[in-house]
Amino acid sequence: MKSRTSFYKSQNSPIDIWLILATFTLIIFGLIAIYDSSVVTAFRDFGDKFYYFKNQLAWATLGFVALSFFSFFDYHKLIKLGPALLAVGSILLIAVLIPFIGTEVLGARRWISIGSLTFQPSEFVKLAVIFYATHIVSKFKDYKIGFFDSVLVYFLPVLLVTALVVIQPDLGTALIFTALAMIIYFASGAPLWHFFLTLPALVSAALVAVFLQPYRLNRLKAFLDPGFDPAGASYQINQIVIAIAAGGLFGVGLGSARSKFEFIPEVHNDAIFAVIAEEVGFIGALILIFIILFLISRAIKIAKETPDYSGKILAMGLASLLAVQSLFNIASNVALVPLTGVPLPFISYGGSSLFVTLASIGILINIKRRS
Repeated sequence: MKSRTSFYKSQNSPIDIWLILATFTLIIFGLIAIYDSSVVTAFRDFGDKFYYFKNQLAWATLGFVALSFFSFFDYHKLIKLGPALLAVGSILLIAVLIPFIGTEVLGARRWISIGSLTFQPSEFVKLAVIFYATHIVSKFKDYKIGFFDSVLVYFLPVLLVTALVVIQPDLGTALIFTALAMIIYFASGAPLWHFFLTLPALVSAALVAVFLQPYRLNRLKAFLDPGFDPAGASYQINQIVIAIAAGGLFGVGLGSARSKFEFIPEVHNDAIFAVIAEEVGFIGALILIFIILFLISRAIKIAKETPDYSGKILAMGLASLLAVQSLFNIASNVALVPLTGVPLPFISYGGSSLFVTLASIGILINIKRRS
C-alpha cells in the first residue's frame, strides 16, 4: 500500500515548467540560427536554402517524441540497462570504423547511414556512459570499494569507448566521455585523492592523442599562437574571433552576418555561436548563455531535490552533459581553449546531438515527476 501511495504521489508531482520553457526557447533559437547561418552553404551545395533547417526540424520533431517518451518511461530501467546500453554503444562505435558501414566525412568516420537517415553513434553513447556510470555508483554506494577495483569496474569500460571515438577521430567527444565519468564518480562521494591520482594519467593520454595526430597538434599551436599558419590551422579560429568582434555590443542585425558567406568552414556546426554573436552582439550572446545556464541550473535543482539516490546521480550526469558541452563549445569559440568540435546543445546543427539532448530533458522531467 505504501509503494502504491508513493507511486500516485509521484504521478501528481509538479512538472518543471521553467525547464520546458527554456528548452522550447533554445530549440526555436537554434532553428533560427541554423537557417540563418547555413542558408548560403545549403543553397550552394543542395540548391535549397532550407536544407539544413528542414533536417534539423525533422530531428527536433523526433527529439520531442523522445522527450515525451522518456518523461514517462521509468528511468530506473534505463539505469539497470546501463551495462547493456554501453555494450551496444561499443558495437556501434566499432561498426562506424568498418568500411561500407561507417560514413566518412572530411577524413573522419563518425556516422552510420541507413537510407536517408544518418546518425552519429557517439552522441547516443554519451547517454550510455551516464547510464552505466549511474548504475555502477548506485549499485556499490553502500560498499567501500578500493581505487583499483573502481578502475576495473567503473573506468575501464568508459576508457574503451573513449578509445574508440579517439580512433574516429573525435577527441572532443572523448573528452566529454572522460569528463562525465569523472563528474559522476566524484559526485557520488568518491575521495578527492582519487582525482589527483588519475589526473597525470588523463593528461598524459590527452597529450599522446594530440601528438599522434598532426592536425590536433596544429590546432594546439594555433591556440597558443594565432599567427601560426593563418591560411591553415589558425584560419577557422581567427575567422571566428573576427566574427564575434564584429558583432560589438548589439550586433550587425539578424541575417546580416558576413561570416556565414563561407568565411568560416561548417559555420552552422561547431562555430554557430560566432554567427549568433556577430548578428545579435555581446548582449544577445549573453542572453543565450543566460538561458543555457538557467536550464542547467534547473537540471541541477532537480538533482538536488530528488530523494532517490540513483535519480540524483542520473540528473547530475545529464546536467553535466549539458554544462560540459556548452562550456567546451563557447570556450573554444572565444579562444579560451583549443577548438574541440563539440556542438552547442540545442543550437548547433546535428540531429543526433539534438535528439539526445531532448531525450535528456525528458529524463530530467521524469526524475522531477517521480520525486
